[in-house]
Amino acid sequence: MTRVLLVEDEPAIADTLVYALETDRFVVAHALTGGDALEIFAQQAFDFVILDVGLPDMTGFDVCRKLRENSQVPVLFLTARAGEIDRILGLEIGGDDYVTKPFSPREITARVRAILRRSGAVAEFSSSAGSPKSTRALQHDSVAMRIHCHGVCLDLTAHEYKLLLVLLENQGRVFTRDQLLEKAWYDPGAVTDRTVDAHIKTVRAKMRHAAPGAEDLIQTRRGLGYVLVME
Repeated sequence: MTRVLLVEDEPAIADTLVYALETDRFVVAHALTGGDALEIFAQQAFDFVILDVGLPDMTGFDVCRKLRENSQVPVLFLTARAGEIDRILGLEIGGDDYVTKPFSPREITARVRAILRRSGAVAEFSSSAGSPKSTRALQHDSVAMRIHCHGVCLDLTAHEYKLLLVLLENQGRVFTRDQLLEKAWYDPGAVTDRTVDAHIKTVRAKMRHAAPGAEDLIQTRRGLGYVLVME
């Protein structure tokens, strides 16, 4: 059973979402505050987090940042704010989707399933579940959904992880920014191609921190895009 942590302080919205999710065969835990959510998440395993941005004790963005310190669990933001800056911020800090209120509970469950399918497809790139996929400097652990660089686990956001995995599983292939957006973002239309540049920059920095020089594995092909070259 897929376990979902719902973090929402408005009872009416929470009750509607819990009903919709449980009807769709999800197991749901509900938290009213960010602090409660972090405590529950530390004690139980979850496959997905639905996170309201406007919580009474901290913002949903702050909660997501905390989660991303140790987990790549998919996160869907709920918010009453439809501004582009908020939407971009939510995606940049590791959110997988961003939905503005009011919304249909059925739409939320559909989005959750779509993101889980996409995350599952990414994890299945490894040919042997449970064993790290090794390519010299980089290793992919499909079960933990982690990528190691020279033995050091990279602390990647969800989008950074998906982006690097696409390159890792397609070594030598040049991807345009638009292609990477399509493969690593649930809603590529919500961000710009420059978002890819920003994520590549942070991935390179984390690879460099793990092993100086490793960042050079990701090469920029001017006017074309990016490629991972292991030779």
